[in-house]
Amino acid sequence: MLSLIIHTIVSLFAVMNPIGNVPIFLSLTEGNTEEERRKTARKSLLATFIILLIFILVGHTIFHLFDITIDAFRVAGGILIFGIAYNLLHAKQSKAHSLQPDEHQEGVEKDDVSITPLAIPIFAGPGTIATVMALAAFGDSRLESGLAVIIGILIVIIGMYLILYFSGEIDHYLGKTGMNVITRMMGLLLAVIAVQMIVKGLSAIFPAWL
Repeated sequence: MLSLIIHTIVSLFAVMNPIGNVPIFLSLTEGNTEEERRKTARKSLLATFIILLIFILVGHTIFHLFDITIDAFRVAGGILIFGIAYNLLHAKQSKAHSLQPDEHQEGVEKDDVSITPLAIPIFAGPGTIATVMALAAFGDSRLESGLAVIIGILIVIIGMYLILYFSGEIDHYLGKTGMNVITRMMGLLLAVIAVQMIVKGLSAIFPAWL
């Protein structure tokens, strides 16, 4: 269980890339006071946790409803996550977890950006949802693996809040170069995780390959 919690923390921290998203957070909350920014961070992260929790709880029902196997989902999720990792390795925001110009402008003009675009799609985007659902199906016990993933999500959410809490200071001290270095490191970790997910799914779908 402990290994799955650690796996969840590393995976989510890489795919959600909170340090890389600091400039987006600052631009969307430009003109807000520090307290307003922190309130927005709390609200967006609470929404992110609820969204991910819902997918963990009802994920298997969705699979059963559409006759989807978890191994097929691992392969599809791994491919999606690898695409995000590829962009991070080049210090670019993935399209699945970033905003289009019109979405960014709309977000800047909104009074409350905590739910959209922060929680969705920046924090709880397709890659994040695919990751938690695949991790929740890792272990032999659905209850134990689901609980481990929820604990991992909580730890990541707390870490993200601390990063957003000090987002102004982080942006000042790291600068663009420092953030790019961290983004590339997260991309490398995420690429390895994605490959492992794909291999695990394919080995179950095509056992003869082993």
